[in-house]
Amino acid sequence: MSIYRNAVWFSKGLMEYTKSGYETAAKSFNPSDLEVDLSKRSIMVTGANSGIGKSCAMEVAKRGATVHMVCRSKERGETAQNEIISSTNNNNVFLHIVDISQPRQVFKFAKEFVESNKPLNILVNNAGCMINERKLVENNIEANFATNTLGTYILTKTLIPTIAKSEKPRIFIVTSGGMLVQKLDYEDLNHEKMRKFDGTFVYAQNKRQQVVMSEYFARKYPNIYFATMHPGWSDTPAVQTSMPSFRDRMANKLRTPDQGADTLVWMCCFNNLEKFENGSFFQDRQPASKHLPLAWSKNTVEDENKFVEKLDALYDRFSN
Repeated sequence: MSIYRNAVWFSKGLMEYTKSGYETAAKSFNPSDLEVDLSKRSIMVTGANSGIGKSCAMEVAKRGATVHMVCRSKERGETAQNEIISSTNNNNVFLHIVDISQPRQVFKFAKEFVESNKPLNILVNNAGCMINERKLVENNIEANFATNTLGTYILTKTLIPTIAKSEKPRIFIVTSGGMLVQKLDYEDLNHEKMRKFDGTFVYAQNKRQQVVMSEYFARKYPNIYFATMHPGWSDTPAVQTSMPSFRDRMANKLRTPDQGADTLVWMCCFNNLEKFENGSFFQDRQPASKHLPLAWSKNTVEDENKFVEKLDALYDRFSN
């Protein structure tokens, strides 16, 4: 089944996830969807110093939003912050130094943000990683899971009380079409049972976890609009670092970071986004299927609840 999923997914990717796939989809985009004033909106973007996160932060700042950039590197964060302010003439761009792979640090930041009573309308969970060797971080949590899944969960759950108070509250996760090749595995979140560690496999599993997480939150907090999105195959620093051979093979076919971020920016801007089902998965400004045909990647609600129970147990551990 995994061979089938990978074959179907790669064929789909060549048609839809590439630069040409974006250009084809863009023919039906409505430019007026992005012609909005975001001066009354406060938007937090993680991993905002490069790639898709930086493109998103830049575009919403252009439209007047107050932007909270959450970055791991102070140096790279300040460089991106200064560039965004200079390019947009928007001084309401603030930098927060947080390593999303460190659960206690994420909780501390989010808790302090809530206690500051600063408004927040939209949270964009963009920060992620693909580490190709098994690496453990705080309390022996595997680094990919810590960043892509656990850090995202802790940040989202802690900020929900603040976001819920705002007008048209929205929470997004930048996931990946790679999740289509994976069925949720809630039993080995730390990837201890893998015979040989495979960063690509782990990343795809984390991305499936993000989709399930978003669906869970959408059911639990129906007053907030949750969604995930796939940026396509984009030529970002993360791809250059984590998937150099893929990047070399696909270099002329990859989307630019701006093209990859387009749907994310649209999700921040589009006034009528809530007409789509809460918990939707978007690709090129349209809801897309979360499963490949005949791929047997769907889970039971019971399995998904067990997954969330494990996340909640980890949340309790790192919030005390």
